[in-house]
Amino acid sequence: MTVTIWHNPRCSKSRQTLALIREKGIEPEIVEYLKTPPDAAAIRGALKKLGIGPRDLLRKGEAAYKARKLSDTSLSDDALIQAMAEEPVLIERPVVMTDGRAALGRPPEAVLEVL
Repeated sequence: MTVTIWHNPRCSKSRQTLALIREKGIEPEIVEYLKTPPDAAAIRGALKKLGIGPRDLLRKGEAAYKARKLSDTSLSDDALIQAMAEEPVLIERPVVMTDGRAALGRPPEAVLEVL
């Protein structure tokens, strides 16, 4: 099983989630998504695995969220996904993906169901 984590080393939840994965004896592929942003297709794939919509993956407290007026409910899913691809700080973290499933590490223990 391949495990990938979209990780931000400055985020305590992301660090806790990575530690939890490693405690299970798994060394995941670590993607520091702020340095290597996922493209729109990768974000769509993650959303499908997570079973959520783009709005559910947005970090609503970020300045970019307010600056881009992403609270506008008339914005399409494609527009929200494109915003996350252009400004990955908008992506909620961490996202842990396996071959067919994914989980958001909020709380970190939530990822255990996909490992």
